[in-house]
Amino acid sequence: MYEKDPVKIFVVEDDPAYNKFLKYVLGLNPDFEVEYYTTGKDCITNLHKNPSIITLDYSLPDTTGESVLEQIRNYDPNINVIIVSAQEKIGTAVELLKSGAYDYITKDQDTKDRLLNALNHARNKSSLIKEINHLKKEITEKYEFEKSIIGNSTALKNVFQLLEKAVGTNISVSITGETGTGKELIAKAIHYNSKRKNKPFIAVNIAAIPRELLESELFGHEKGAFTGAVSKRIGKFEEAEGGTLFLDEIGEMDPSLQAKILRVLQEREVTRIGGNQVIKLDVRIITATHKDLAEEVKEGRFREDLYYRLMGMPINLPPLRERGNDVVLIAKHFLDQFSKDNQLNKILLSPEAQARLLEYPFPGNIRELKSVIELAAVMCEGNIIEPRNLTFGNARRPEYLLSQEMTMQDYMYRIIRHYLNRYDNNVLEVARKLDIGKSSLYRYLKEMEEAGI
Repeated sequence: MYEKDPVKIFVVEDDPAYNKFLKYVLGLNPDFEVEYYTTGKDCITNLHKNPSIITLDYSLPDTTGESVLEQIRNYDPNINVIIVSAQEKIGTAVELLKSGAYDYITKDQDTKDRLLNALNHARNKSSLIKEINHLKKEITEKYEFEKSIIGNSTALKNVFQLLEKAVGTNISVSITGETGTGKELIAKAIHYNSKRKNKPFIAVNIAAIPRELLESELFGHEKGAFTGAVSKRIGKFEEAEGGTLFLDEIGEMDPSLQAKILRVLQEREVTRIGGNQVIKLDVRIITATHKDLAEEVKEGRFREDLYYRLMGMPINLPPLRERGNDVVLIAKHFLDQFSKDNQLNKILLSPEAQARLLEYPFPGNIRELKSVIELAAVMCEGNIIEPRNLTFGNARRPEYLLSQEMTMQDYMYRIIRHYLNRYDNNVLEVARKLDIGKSSLYRYLKEMEEAGI
């Protein structure tokens, strides 16, 4: 995207002959947009034009290269400054590079090639920085509360009030709500509207990672820490340094690991498995669960001390059936997005279809609504969705399923896949619902993956 944009370059050079030489060299590339200055003061005065690269003569009539470099760095450290000098002093070059210069080039017979090479490298770096900043801006805008969380029901307004309070501090946040209510979306909205928005957002689904691997996933490990640890691995806590760690389905965490998590949160430090180095942490913790953790504590399945450590600011997301007309607003949003992504003409919901959406309880919440709307957009005739186009429930009719000639194993795989979709890939929940052991379910999942199912 940015590689083809013109690159604004300032040339600061007081030697008329060398200035002429630079005009020739830079004129070889039509993508360079160049302005020429003969003094450091003129360069600094025009920094508001936002150059990407500055070639700076080390010896200027009004000031030194070091002084101009320092002022440029103070104005915008992302401007790449290439020092061009008649001096070939290693010590000077090293000091300038330490002070933030991108490159140091001496005036000799190889200047042309070296300068063009440095400019191209600096250009690529500038383009990458612009693209990263652009993506950060896009992500921040995407997760603005009003854009990412759609609705104006009283229940949702209460959530907005809590979100506004949450983004202003580093308090831990615990998000509860039924499956499909958008818990991870809320976590991202908190992160990308907080002071940590330019740092990592790392999400971990506790239920989706086998218990024996979860500790290594969170804390990392050193090479040789255990069989199979062929190299050092950074854990999710370290990856989230300075940012936010989102622990989804925290209620599924094994009690033995809960104690270790508690210690990390208390001490704000972590030690990789098999290592001795204590790594200090600056990480905000956001957790989510569809369970009642207070009940889990009462039943002895979740540590009480960890519960209070994680509780912080509790935010409960209301199910879709309690959000009134938000259902229609969200459906229209999904419809517009689907039409845009698939280059379709605008599709509308008939009044009767809207009424039908408001009647249905949506046990799968927002995730189910999205699936229903996208299917309806495909099935409708013309550009109006009618009630007959709305298909509720993920399960196929039994007679349809049984009419297919499959082996018992294939039927079993279909059933497992259905429950995984229904319970958001929560392996532990699916194992409970199907009344099979977790190890058996993991074995079936591996077989399904190998079979491409």
